[in-house]
Amino acid sequence: MNKVAREIRFEIPDYQIRQFQGLITKLFQCCQERMQYQVDRFKLPDAELRCLLLFGEERYLTAKGIAQKLNVVKSRITKIIEGLARKNLIQRIKDPEDSRVTLLSLTPKGADKIKEINLFLEEVHTEVLFQMEPEQRKTMLTNLEVLKGAMEAVKEMMV
Repeated sequence: MNKVAREIRFEIPDYQIRQFQGLITKLFQCCQERMQYQVDRFKLPDAELRCLLLFGEERYLTAKGIAQKLNVVKSRITKIIEGLARKNLIQRIKDPEDSRVTLLSLTPKGADKIKEINLFLEEVHTEVLFQMEPEQRKTMLTNLEVLKGAMEAVKEMMV
């Protein structure tokens, strides 16, 4: 954001900026620790776990589509896909409409693994929400929506 735009807006006290930075850092660290726990618990590298979770929303994916969703290069996706295929969590299928395209889908073992991961995530998120009173939860969820919107708006400014 340029200096002129910042001067037009009301001034934000330094202590609020520092508090926000600290909270975001702590939240990010907490999420990273949970991700490390998931890696250990489900015996999947982080990238493979994130890739596998994409299939929860889709029946078939392509390597190109996965690369876009995970924001990584296609060569990295190839290694991730190979790892998941070796573990019998995904399978490769030729696209019946275009033999040049390889579709990726879950195996039954992969579907079971996603169910196991999603159950764990639901339990964790439920426990976090239980730490708050109902009115606090409602306020927190509303504020997280506001935060998400603000962060997405700033992200768009960086492109």
